[in-house]
Amino acid sequence: MAANDKMDELRRVPLFSGLGKRELAELGTLADEIEVADGRALTREGESGHEFFVVLDGHVSVEIDGRRVAELGPGDFLGEIALIDGKSRTATTRAVGATKLLVVGHREFHQLMADFPTVQTAVLQALAARVRRNEQLG
Repeated sequence: MAANDKMDELRRVPLFSGLGKRELAELGTLADEIEVADGRALTREGESGHEFFVVLDGHVSVEIDGRRVAELGPGDFLGEIALIDGKSRTATTRAVGATKLLVVGHREFHQLMADFPTVQTAVLQALAARVRRNEQLG
């Protein structure tokens, strides 16, 4: 994928909407774009986590204790909890249909959080919302 195409993809993600051209270019060096097939597991509940994902196109189902609790779509992200607390994944996630994702590794995720306060704030707000939703489910 050309650098300009990747920047256009990043610009469309609400999580990165507050970033300027220079910041988007830096983010582009931290992240890889992948396409996964229908049904592919991205995370497995209870396993260690090493990646943060942003859904660019397609959908991802979220299951906790074998029960589907959410479906994520373009602009949504996942995998941050295990990277923030260093513990195991809290959910199993799978691609629903062909899905295009932005993948950020563990080290790059922490650099992203340190370099982009607006992204860090958005990730922490989403994390808090997920904790509250899970409390209501439990």
